[in-house]
Amino acid sequence: MPTFRVFRGRAPLLALAVAVLSSACGGEGTGSPPVSSPTPPQPTGPGTPGINETGGIPSGFRLVWTDEFDVAGLPDSTKWSYDIERNSAGWYNNELQYYANARLENSRVENGVLVITARREDLSGAGLGDWSGQRYSSARLITRDKATWTYGFVEVRAKLPCGVGTWPAIWMLSAPPQSAWPDDGEIDIMEHVGFDPGVVHATMHTGAYNHTRNNAKTATTNVADACNEFHRYQLTWTASRIKVGIDDRNYYQYSNDGSGNAEWPFDSPQFLILNIAVGGDWGGQMGVNDAIFPVRMEIDYVRVYQ
Repeated sequence: MPTFRVFRGRAPLLALAVAVLSSACGGEGTGSPPVSSPTPPQPTGPGTPGINETGGIPSGFRLVWTDEFDVAGLPDSTKWSYDIERNSAGWYNNELQYYANARLENSRVENGVLVITARREDLSGAGLGDWSGQRYSSARLITRDKATWTYGFVEVRAKLPCGVGTWPAIWMLSAPPQSAWPDDGEIDIMEHVGFDPGVVHATMHTGAYNHTRNNAKTATTNVADACNEFHRYQLTWTASRIKVGIDDRNYYQYSNDGSGNAEWPFDSPQFLILNIAVGGDWGGQMGVNDAIFPVRMEIDYVRVYQ
């Protein structure tokens, strides 16, 4: 605070008071102090990923898509297709599997559940034009071009495979037209690597946050019997926040802070993926134990609410 000299006599004091008042009022006799512009809000990022909240189907949501897997044989072709695009070139993350197209040995419905099976086998004599020497087979089922969703609640009741070298996942990618990963966004509802049994992961990948930048926003939870019992793997996706949970308990969140597409690309349709990868940069960190095969992921149902 400035210090003013004390004047003797009334005239100097009056002059000083007028000067101070004029300065404080901004001059020109406006009578109102200047209004400064508020500091614009700063991006806060997606927030801490690890949470512990009650989950489950949000109030008011209704079932809009489901597969209860109640017809034996190959999965319903009106709901699922097979991602085989990288079989010849080799799959991302240095994974070791060949993804089969409509092959009962790798994907079938039986006893009311979808069974995805990864096998250790030689396919050289199977007459597969896109086989490129892989020693393992599996399946990667997708709803792309069949069903996509923007926002909603997804629930997949599943029992996971275990064993060193397995890498099952329940996840989502942006529907075509796509630009480039990870700018379009990836939603990992469930990932599990067999060398770390019972530890389940949830992750969002975006242009700003992803594993190639070593800053992916991820959280884990322990499900001790994930490979022996069915559990409900759940996603709650709104315009402001994504939450992932198991059995009606959310353990992961990723928030939209309004920063832009690099942080939040999750306002456009995505499709669902169910698969078992073998080996790879993460799943194969401890090698692959060939003695475990065949291994299977069982899915009791897939339900989507909006």
